[in-house]
Amino acid sequence: MDLTGARWRKSTKSGGNGGNCVEVADNLAGVVGVRDSKDPLGPTLAFGPAAWRAFVGFTRRP
Repeated sequence: MDLTGARWRKSTKSGGNGGNCVEVADNLAGVVGVRDSKDPLGPTLAFGPAAWRAFVGFTRRP
C-alpha cells in the first residue's frame, strides 16, 4: 500500500495526552489507512472506503 501523501489524524475525542490513539488517513485514493499512534512506522491496516464508512457508522450507533 502506498502511503505517500497520507494525512494522519486522530479523533477529536482522543484527548491531548499523547499515546493510545488510533490514527486514520482517509485522504488516499481507494483506501483508508489505520495505524497506532504509538508506532507510526509500524503496521498499517487498510480498508476500502465503503468498509470504513460501515465501520464508523456502526461505532456511532447508540
